[in-house]
Amino acid sequence: MSDLKKAADGKADDQPAEKPEKRQRSVQVVMLALMITMLLAMLDNLIVGTAMPTIVGDLGGLEHLSWVVTAYTLATAASTPIWGKLGDMYGRKGIFLTSIVLFLIGSVLSGMAQDMGQLIGFRAVQGLGAGGLMVGVMAIIGDLVPPRERGKYQGMMAGVMAIAMIGGPLVGGTITDHLGWRWSFYINLPLGAVALVMVTAVLHLPKRERTKAKVDYLGAGLLTLGITAIVLVTTWGGSEYDWNSAVIMELMAIGVASLVGFLFVETKAAEPIIPLHIFRNRNFTLMSVVGFMSGFVMFGAVLFLPLFQQSVQGASATNSGLLLLPMLLSMMVVSLIAGRVTTSTGKYKIFPVVGSVLMVTGLFLLSQMDTGTTRFTSGIYMAVLGAGMGFLMQITMLVAQNSVEMKDMGVASSATTLFRTLGSSFGVAIMGALFTGRVQDEMAARGGGGATAKSAQLDAASLAKLPDEMREAYQFAVSSGTHIAFLVGASVGVIALLASVFVKEVPLRGAGPETVSSDSAQEPAAVAGPKQPEAV
Repeated sequence: MSDLKKAADGKADDQPAEKPEKRQRSVQVVMLALMITMLLAMLDNLIVGTAMPTIVGDLGGLEHLSWVVTAYTLATAASTPIWGKLGDMYGRKGIFLTSIVLFLIGSVLSGMAQDMGQLIGFRAVQGLGAGGLMVGVMAIIGDLVPPRERGKYQGMMAGVMAIAMIGGPLVGGTITDHLGWRWSFYINLPLGAVALVMVTAVLHLPKRERTKAKVDYLGAGLLTLGITAIVLVTTWGGSEYDWNSAVIMELMAIGVASLVGFLFVETKAAEPIIPLHIFRNRNFTLMSVVGFMSGFVMFGAVLFLPLFQQSVQGASATNSGLLLLPMLLSMMVVSLIAGRVTTSTGKYKIFPVVGSVLMVTGLFLLSQMDTGTTRFTSGIYMAVLGAGMGFLMQITMLVAQNSVEMKDMGVASSATTLFRTLGSSFGVAIMGALFTGRVQDEMAARGGGGATAKSAQLDAASLAKLPDEMREAYQFAVSSGTHIAFLVGASVGVIALLASVFVKEVPLRGAGPETVSSDSAQEPAAVAGPKQPEAV
């Protein structure tokens, strides 16, 4: 029994201790499998986005086009916290493998779809699996690697994200042109098969006692309903429906009522989907705010920067991923450096503070772009923003995971991921509404409103066909819209900066055996160090 207890606690048993070199190699092999899985989740939407025109041409259903993306996004966001909790309750490895299998089943079915309705349904299945991929990767890293060493590995995951954003559109275009759009889904199969084999073979997590409590189905249902309503409001508001329309108002009411009900149910549930006690920790709550704000800014920038470069600077849409290269490379390099420094020093508070300052600075610089801004200048501005995001993207997850008990690693990872996802939804909706409104107002003021009667976006080919006067008016309007969108982003970044300033630097748990007692959940103590007082 003592041996079993030691194993459950993650302590060395009577077997010879694993050599550091061997442990390092085994962790690196697992990380390779996790990086492939992360690549699956990140690449999918980017590849499919490039293939969408061809898909519509084959299947028809143009009026339902947006639902191909919305169904995936909704399913991913709604399932994220549930996957995290199931991993905590029933074991991380089995739940993670299930999510990979579900994602691959959704990929196969999407590739076989015969009409737009089928494709939308199968994309929802794929999204359900994707929700478990992202959370599973981060939670497994949290289980395997002590926080003191975790930064460098999470920096590698940020690198995977950057590679996916750069390569996704290029890969999607190549596959669609040479193999057909169905292979934009089938391409997930070989990657997924490799991930499945590697995770099954090399991932060994400590055995955990399964809880006897039942899944909080009522809480899960209310949270799913609330998240669905919020995502639909941010997706449809200002595009499919006016912001003050009955549909949007009803969705807002449903979302608020569902989330209020969810909070009440969670106070009574034996195993809540998101235990509310984790928000009593100051660092966790602050990192949730920073994650929401960084998601708001990140995906807004990814949406509007290529549009500005194509419409105003005349760049081609063919290599749209390359337009973001300065920002993504800067983000990747800085994230790797920050992870290494965190691992070697154990210090991290400076990174969210500096990252927030750089994020606000980069967004303000981007808001100053006009029709005369060169690609080189905008590239420098993007690099500043990317450096800020590099400091923030993985440090938020690291600090959040360090602020909870090991038994709550999954829900901490899923909650942080969920806040970032919701932030991106709000960012795209709010910045998009402001951008579109400003473009249409400027065009109407210059007598060119007809050019944007249905959309505030014109591709390079359509723009080239416009008369010179109208084209110049449109370029000025896009520049003006970009200004207001990024100015709002900079304002949001200030909130992230304020939250970062109040982060308390609690020592990161180091390498080696460790346990986290229940009374240290609020601020886990450093290994072999005194228990830290609760942060409030």
